[in-house]
Amino acid sequence: MIPLPLYLILSAALFIIGLVGVLTRRNIVIILMCIEMMLNAVLINLTAFSVNGGNLSGQIFAIFVISISAAEAAVGLSILLVYYRQHRSVKVDEMNLMKW
Repeated sequence: MIPLPLYLILSAALFIIGLVGVLTRRNIVIILMCIEMMLNAVLINLTAFSVNGGNLSGQIFAIFVISISAAEAAVGLSILLVYYRQHRSVKVDEMNLMKW
């Protein structure tokens, strides 16, 4: 069995990589992938603590979160596709649709 600190190190590394990607990238597709990576890091933590504590509720919750994140990714990509068809750009700097 892999010890808990190794899972926590892996999760922290994934979360930091995702956070750096969200803060530094300008392409919205890459930003969405980095957000998904951060969510997966949280799910690794949730599952690791669930196994370590001997309780299956964390793993069941992780399955629900995975299914919701798949739906969120589909909706986000469809909105992005519609935006790209209208404006021919997926760069965050050029998106001013929600500004006053």
